[in-house]
Formats: sequence, C-alpha cells, structure tokens
Amino acid sequence: MQHRVRAVLLTPNNTVLLIKRIRPGIDPYWVVVGGKIEPTDASPEDALRREVHEEVGGEAEIVSLLRTIETDEERQDFYLATIDEWNFEDRTGPEFSQEGRGEYLLEEVPLTTDALDALNLLPREIAGVLRGAVERGELGAAN
Repeated sequence: MQHRVRAVLLTPNNTVLLIKRIRPGIDPYWVVVGGKIEPTDASPEDALRREVHEEVGGEAEIVSLLRTIETDEERQDFYLATIDEWNFEDRTGPEFSQEGRGEYLLEEVPLTTDALDALNLLPREIAGVLRGAVERGELGAAN
C-alpha cells in the first residue's frame, strides 16, 4: 500500500495554498500539497516537510493530523499546517521536470465556502472536510 502525506497549508492571508493541475484531456482540478513517503524520510511529518519544500519552496509548521483517507491501494494522511513564506520558483520536486505531467500552478484560495465550492478539489472527501471546517469557523470566514 502506498503511503502519502498531504498538507492543508494555511497562510497569514486567510487563504489555503493549493496546486491547480492542468493535464491534457482532463478538466482542471486542485489538490493539496504533498506526496509519497520515501524510505529516507524519518517520519510522515518529515516527509510532509520535504514535500512542502519540494512543491512550493517553503517551510510548513505542522499543526495537527486533520484526516486520513484510506483505500485498498493507498493511505493519505492530511495534516493541517501553516506556512508564512513560499517561493514557487524555488520548487524542486521531480514531477515538475517530467514530460507529459501537465502544469502545476500554485494558487492561494480564500478560506470561504464560496471559494472552495468553485473548485474541483480532489479528493472530494477532503474538499468536504475543508468546507465543513470553514463553515464551523475553524479555518476562516464562512462566506
């Protein structure tokens, strides 16, 4: 089973950093930052910090485990984290140089239900978790 870690990155601007994926033949969709745990990672949290650095050129402060989504093929641990500074030009992830992977665009999305509802955020379960947290006032403004 593949084990992945993901970071719901909250910014000082009351936004969440998401990656918009544009791939040939597929409607655009958004994902939270993250990837698979490598054998060289000391822990899932270390893997998450590495992935954030590779994908957005920043350093995350992990707050807590938000949700785990598990299927027969993979386990994804979604962490709530904060990030103060990032530079998408400093990203180093190997996926960015692979042919045929499409585009990876970093977007700051307001923490509102309207903004989240306007996205095709995958997986759908995490989209619902984030929307619910915003509605309850746990992450940002409700609308």
